[in-house]
Amino acid sequence: MDVESIKLYHYPASRSSRAKWALHETIGDDFEVEIVSLYDGEQFSPDYLAKNPHHNVPTLEIILTNGETKTLLESAAIVCFLADAFPEKNLAPVAHQFSQARANYQQMVFFAAVTIDMMLWQIRIHEHVLADCEADERTATRYRKKFITEVEPPLISRLKQHSYISGNQFSAADIIMGHCVMWAKMYNLCNEGIFNKYLSKLSKRPAFLKAYSDAGEFDPIVPKESRIPGIFNG
Repeated sequence: MDVESIKLYHYPASRSSRAKWALHETIGDDFEVEIVSLYDGEQFSPDYLAKNPHHNVPTLEIILTNGETKTLLESAAIVCFLADAFPEKNLAPVAHQFSQARANYQQMVFFAAVTIDMMLWQIRIHEHVLADCEADERTATRYRKKFITEVEPPLISRLKQHSYISGNQFSAADIIMGHCVMWAKMYNLCNEGIFNKYLSKLSKRPAFLKAYSDAGEFDPIVPKESRIPGIFNG
């Protein structure tokens, strides 16, 4: 695949930071970033919906030298695509081998991107995103309890055994899980010291620092005027 250019549609500290981190880990700084102002509703513009009908970020747009455009949407899919596309970066156990390492890596990728992400998103939307008429404090409370009792213990166990989430080598699974742990801490979860040690290791990576260099621009609380009933970013 001969690539002419790569553009990431992004919003600071959101899930698109996972894709931004993976891009910095694999291709360095050779890509364009365009901010999609979620709180201003830019994700619902006709032009953006034509790129991403899910009206969220990230969107990764790859333009080939023959003029074709390839688009990837889901943050975890983008991270895994890049990890497998650049095997020399050692971000994932090789896909063509039937190995425990690959299975363990994928287990952590999907645990973070599906189970953990869903819980954190339910907490977030019911505390900071949905209109008052739609928010349900009980839902957020239930997921907070479930997170503490069912998510944190296995993560703590893994991090006590290994330096990173799927072993003793940094991988793309840490890009996704690391973002989830930071997200959780923002909601006063993952407070055990071992999570701080984990994030400390991740935050020393140059690609991490570049990916989250704009994190200070993120406000977790969606302005009241942007909380339109029936419409929210997924």
